[in-house]
Amino acid sequence: MTQVSYSMEEQQKGERIDKALSSVQSEWSRTQIGNWITEGIVKVNGKTVKAKYKVKVGDLVEIDVPEAEPLDVIAENLDLDIVYEDADVLVVNKPKGMVVHPAPGHMAGTLVNGLMYHCKDLSGINGVLRPGIVHRIDKDTSGLLMVAKNDAAHESLVNQLVNKTVTRKYTALVHGHIAHDKGTIDAPIARDQKDRQKQAVVDNGKHAVTHFEVIERFGDYTLVECRLETGRTHQIRVHMNYIGYPLVGDPKYGPKKTIDFGGQVLHAGILGFDHPASGEYIEFETPLPADYEQLLNDLRNRH
Repeated sequence: MTQVSYSMEEQQKGERIDKALSSVQSEWSRTQIGNWITEGIVKVNGKTVKAKYKVKVGDLVEIDVPEAEPLDVIAENLDLDIVYEDADVLVVNKPKGMVVHPAPGHMAGTLVNGLMYHCKDLSGINGVLRPGIVHRIDKDTSGLLMVAKNDAAHESLVNQLVNKTVTRKYTALVHGHIAHDKGTIDAPIARDQKDRQKQAVVDNGKHAVTHFEVIERFGDYTLVECRLETGRTHQIRVHMNYIGYPLVGDPKYGPKKTIDFGGQVLHAGILGFDHPASGEYIEFETPLPADYEQLLNDLRNRH
């Protein structure tokens, strides 16, 4: 660990601490600095602060910069379905059953293991276990993910997520007959106090908005397209369950009596964003997996 210090000058006066530090040390991204602030290794005048702290002239900022950790994630040839790739960004179609990044109990066979085999240049903002990962989808959700290949691209994509300009559309099969054609669920989400492994709609939770539109009805089941305005953990699964239409096959939020699909019937089929380098809006679409289509055909034949 190396300690560095800066004395804030007139040009930084009134700026947020994360922005001020990124301006005096361009090698550090604002996201990376924000992570350090959260970890408590950034101190102002000897005290920890929050990222929104506004600096004053003469503030002494000290940072215990951590040493670069050796990357111990094993690269694996996993035959990834790469939908798009250039020098800055990569879009991959993740299959159902694949974990996005290594974690205890899942150190191999993850999307990150495959990405490290596929390309050597991935952003390092999210640390050694999540290189390039800007956002995630659940293990049993299939579909599109954007991956940053450098820190500048990572910062751009994260800012787009924060500013709600990324297009993320999912196809979900839910229990119940939704009579109305479209709707919006605006309900805050936080960790379920009764079950720490779940999320729930909670009064003091984080702002969460999901828009949905009916695609097709199959008697006691409805196929919907969900568009995320925010990206909370398990957001679609929590929101659809909250309004009484839980996802089919969902082992965590759905009913015990459901179709056995090996997980929730949810596919991230459309992803769009402004290219980090050119600024041009690009959008990608991937079809439903074969087992998803087969399930829908079975329901059509049944009804």
